[in-house]
Amino acid sequence: MSGDYRSRAERKQAAKQAKPKKAKKRKTSSFFKMIALTLVILMMIGVISGIAVFAYFVKGAPPLDETKIKDPLSSTVYDMNGRKIAELGGQKRTYISYSDIPKMLEQAVLATEDARFYQHHGIDFIRLGGAIVANFREGFGAEGGSTITQQVVKLTFLSREKTLKRKVQELWLALRLEQKYSKHEILEMYLNKVYYSNNVYGVAKAAEFYFGKTNLKDLTLPEAALLAGMPQSPNNYNPYEYPEAAKKRRDLVLSLMEKHGFITKEEAEKAKKVTIQSMLVDRKKHNGSSSIPYDSFIDEVIKEVTDQANVNVYEDGLKIYTTLDPDAQSYVEDLLNSNELFTDKKDLQAAIALIDTKTGEIRALGGGRNQDGVTFGFNYATQRVGQPGSTIKPILDYGPAIEYLQWSTAHQLVDEPYQYSNGTPIKNWNGTYEGPMTMRMALARSRNIPALKALQAVGLNRAKQFANKLGMGFDNIYESYAVGGLEKGVSPLQMAGAYSAFGNNGVYIKPHAVTKIVFPDNTEMDLTPKPKVAMKDYTAYMITDMLKSVVQYGTGTLANVPGLHVAGKTGTTNYPEDVARKYGLPSNAVPDSWFVGYTPNYTAAVWTGFSKRSSTANLSVYEQKLPRLLFKKVIAHVDDGGKDFPMPKSVVKLPIKKGSNPPQLAGKYTPKDEIVYECFVRGSEPTETAKDEQPPAPTNIQATYDQIADAISLSWKYGSDIENVAFEVRMKNDKGEVNVLSTTDLSLTISHPTSGALYTFEVYTVSKDGQVKSEPATTTLQVPSSEQSEPQTPTSDQNGNNNSGTPNGTNDSNNNGNNEQNNSGDNSDNNTTPTPPAPNPTNPPAPNNGAGNGSTGTNSTNSLRNATKTNSLKKIGAGSTTLSVP
Repeated sequence: MSGDYRSRAERKQAAKQAKPKKAKKRKTSSFFKMIALTLVILMMIGVISGIAVFAYFVKGAPPLDETKIKDPLSSTVYDMNGRKIAELGGQKRTYISYSDIPKMLEQAVLATEDARFYQHHGIDFIRLGGAIVANFREGFGAEGGSTITQQVVKLTFLSREKTLKRKVQELWLALRLEQKYSKHEILEMYLNKVYYSNNVYGVAKAAEFYFGKTNLKDLTLPEAALLAGMPQSPNNYNPYEYPEAAKKRRDLVLSLMEKHGFITKEEAEKAKKVTIQSMLVDRKKHNGSSSIPYDSFIDEVIKEVTDQANVNVYEDGLKIYTTLDPDAQSYVEDLLNSNELFTDKKDLQAAIALIDTKTGEIRALGGGRNQDGVTFGFNYATQRVGQPGSTIKPILDYGPAIEYLQWSTAHQLVDEPYQYSNGTPIKNWNGTYEGPMTMRMALARSRNIPALKALQAVGLNRAKQFANKLGMGFDNIYESYAVGGLEKGVSPLQMAGAYSAFGNNGVYIKPHAVTKIVFPDNTEMDLTPKPKVAMKDYTAYMITDMLKSVVQYGTGTLANVPGLHVAGKTGTTNYPEDVARKYGLPSNAVPDSWFVGYTPNYTAAVWTGFSKRSSTANLSVYEQKLPRLLFKKVIAHVDDGGKDFPMPKSVVKLPIKKGSNPPQLAGKYTPKDEIVYECFVRGSEPTETAKDEQPPAPTNIQATYDQIADAISLSWKYGSDIENVAFEVRMKNDKGEVNVLSTTDLSLTISHPTSGALYTFEVYTVSKDGQVKSEPATTTLQVPSSEQSEPQTPTSDQNGNNNSGTPNGTNDSNNNGNNEQNNSGDNSDNNTTPTPPAPNPTNPPAPNNGAGNGSTGTNSTNSLRNATKTNSLKKIGAGSTTLSVP
C-alpha cells in the first residue's frame, strides 16, 4: 500500500510540474512565430522598397541612344581661367567587326573579363553575388561584378562614379542592350571602345601600335593575352613604361585561359617565357592632327582623366577643367624650341615641369624640343628621363636627417676619403675632399660624402618612408641612392612635386592637370588630390633655407633671379663604366643635368639630356648649365615676387661662430666674417657662446713735435704679436676735427700739423679683418705756434708714461711724392662699432682682409706726409670737414 501511495503521490506531483512546462512551450512557440512573421513582413517591406528604389533609379537612367554607340561625342578642355583651349574627338581609328576578331583573342578577353559571357543575359548573378559579398566586407566599390555588356554600357552611357544609383542604371541598361543586340555585336562594341594607353583606342589600333600588326589574326598567344589584360588599368600596364607590371598581368591572363580550358598548361607556360621587350616594336609617336595645342599638357590631362575616371575622352562628351596657364605654357614651348640657349648637338633634349608651389596645380609642361608636327610624342616632362643626380639629396639625405634626427643646418659632417658599407669607395664630383663642414655648406657645394653619411645616419627605411611621402614611389633604396644612383629614372614632374612640399610648409599635393570633369548628364567628378602632411614644418623650412644658399653662393648661382626668393638644387649624372666604354665616351661623361627649384609661388624642374645614347651623348660644361639658365628664364617670366618663405615657430635662426663643433653662439667680439646664421629646431639650439677675446690695447704711447721737420712723431708699444693685428689712430684737434688713420707699424708721423693746435691721439688695436677693436691708448700734444721757437714739452699718456723722446727729424725729402696715401676715405668705416650681419643672411660674409679699405704694411710716415701735401685727409664725425694743413 505504501508503495502505491508513494507512486500516486509521485504521479500527482509530476502532473502538477508538467502543466506549467506545457504552458511555457506554448509561449515559446508563439514567440518564434511572432519573430518569423515579423521577418516576413520586413522582407516584404524590403523587397517592395528595393523595387521602388530600383524603379526610381531606373526612371532616371539615360536612354539607350544608338547614336552614342556609333557616333562618339568629343570632349572640351578648359584652362585655369575656364576658357576653352582644345576639343578632343573625331580621331581616325581602325574599326573592326566580329569576323575580324581571332578566336584566341576572344578567348583571352572572355577568360579575363567575362567567362560566362555567352551564358548570361547582361548580368552575371553568380559573379555579382561574389562582388556583393566583397563589398560588404571591404566597403562599397571594393570589387566589381561587371560583365562585358555592363562595361559597354559604362563606356557609352554613364559616368564612372561608384554609387548605388549608377550601378542600378548600369544593370538596367545592360539588360536592355542584350535585348537589342547580339552577343557578337556587344563584344565587337567592347573591343572597339576600350583604351590601351598612349592615346590608343580599340584593339586593332593597339595591335598596330604595340606589335606593328595590322591584321588581328597575326597576333600570337602572348600578344593576345597582353591586349586582353591591359584595359583593366591601361597606363599602369603600359608595356613600354612598366614592362614588369605588364608581364605579370599578361601571365595572369594566360593562367585564366588555362583555367577555363581555352589553352593547355604547356601552351600557357611557353607563352609566359616570351619577354615583353621581344614582343614590342620600336616606340612610335602617335601622329595625329597638329591642331591640338599644348599637346604635352593635354597628354597629361588625358592620362589623369583616363586613370581616375576610366572614360574615353574622345567619345564621352566630357567637359574637362584643367590647371593650364596658357601664357606660361606658350613661353615654355617657345623657350625649348628656340636656339637662344641650346647648342645644335645631335639628340639633345630638354623638358620643363612648372607647378604652383601651394596647390600642386600644373601650370605648364614642356615635353621636349623640336616636336613640331608630332602630336602626343614622348613626353619628357612626365616620363622617366634619367637618374636625378644630386637633386635627390634633400629628399633622401638631408630632409630625413632633419625630420628624424633634428639636425641643425650647422650640423658638422666631414668630407674625407670614405666608402659605402660594402667597401666600395665613394668620391666627390671633383675628386677632392674639403674636411669638416656644415650640412648647409655640404649641400651648397654638392659634396657626395657628407650626403652618404647623412643617409647612413638616418637609415634606409626611414629615408624611403620620407621620400615616398613626397611621391617618389620607392620599393627599395640602397646607399648609392644617396647621390642619385637610382635603378630607375625620375620625371621632371615627379621631382617638381617633391620639391614643392619643401616650399609649401611640408604639405605635399600631387601634381595634377585636371580639377574636375563634367559628364553629359551634368554630373561632376572632382579630381583634385587631397593635401597630405609629408614632413614637419621645421624640416621644410630648414631644407628651404639651405637650398637658398645653393642658389646664393653654391652650385646654383646661375639660377638665381634678382628680387625673388629662390631655393633649389643642381644635379648631374654619369654613365656606368660599361656603358661609357660601349659608346666610346670618357669616364666623366655626363648624360643628364638637372635643376629643381622653387619660390613661394612656383616650382619648376628642368632636365637636359639626350633622346638616345650615342658617342656624342655627353653634355659639355656649358650644356650642363642649361637647366639653371632655363629655370631662371621661366621663373622670371611667371613669378611677380612677393613675401619670403615664412619661418615657423618651430625654427630658431641664430648667429653662430663659423667652424664651431658643436655649434657655439657668436660672442660679443666674434669677427663678422666668422659669424654665420644657422637654423635649429626650437629646443635644440646651442647655449654655449664662443669666447672671442678683445685684443690688448697699445701701451707707452708717445707724441713729440719736431719743429725742424714740422711733424708730429707718434709711437707706441704692443705686448703681443703684431702680425695678425693693425692699429687705428684717431687724431682730434681742439676744433673738434677728427682724422682716422690706419697702420701696421708701431709709429706714425703727421707732417705739417696746424700751428698752435692741441691734438688728442687715440690708438686702438684692431684685428686684421677690422672686426674686433681694443680699448684705446690716449695722449695729447700742443703744437707750438709759429712764434714759438722751443719744442713743445711732451705730455704723458693715459698710463702715466712720460712721452719724452727724441724728435723725429725725418722729413721724407727722398720720397719724391711717390708713396700713396694710407688713410683712404673708406677708412671712415672704422670710426664706428662693427655692424652685426643682417638678421637673415644665408650668404657667408665676404672676408675682410684689412682694417678698412686702406693699404696696410706700408710706411705710414711716408704715406701720411705725402697725403698732407695734397690736403686730402678725410675727417669723420658730426660737423667734420676737410683738414687744412698750412
